Amino acid sequence: MNHSFEVDGVEYKLWMSRYRENYRLCLHDRVIAPIAFSDRGDGHGVVTIANESRPIRFAIDGETVHVHISGETRSLRYRDPLRTLATSKQEISQAVARAPMPGVVVVTRVSSGQSVCAGTALMTIESMKLETVIRSPQDGIVDRIHFEEGESFEQDAVLVTLIEERS
Repeated sequence: MNHSFEVDGVEYKLWMSRYRENYRLCLHDRVIAPIAFSDRGDGHGVVTIANESRPIRFAIDGETVHVHISGETRSLRYRDPLRTLATSKQEISQAVARAPMPGVVVVTRVSSGQSVCAGTALMTIESMKLETVIRSPQDGIVDRIHFEEGESFEQDAVLVTLIEERS
């Protein structure tokens, strides 16, 4: 899954995938593997990158993660890819829910013309054996469902289009 962090005003995009019993981290065009993290509780842990382990202290405050490692402290602001893509607007009166990664539609939970609230589950998708619920970015009416169950799509594809309810 793609992730995005902001550190000191600079955005870093990364991708993590399973690699044997750990993970592989792709940062820009650089691959770092294996990586692992073990949480020891109370904001302490150990991070292992390319077989080098270091103690780490961390605190999570909403979407900000404060990390202290190797004598340095950094604050990372996590940018949720689902929220970022889902809130992309085509027009003022129209919003879309976008695919955060390539995948396939597992189940559609709404139908065209249905009224939904922000956060309503619109559909469940699967990517790399991971199921993700796509939620409505705002209140509205389902205008169009772009993919049927079993159909595959690419990252950033528009999955569901919503229109504002008219009063």
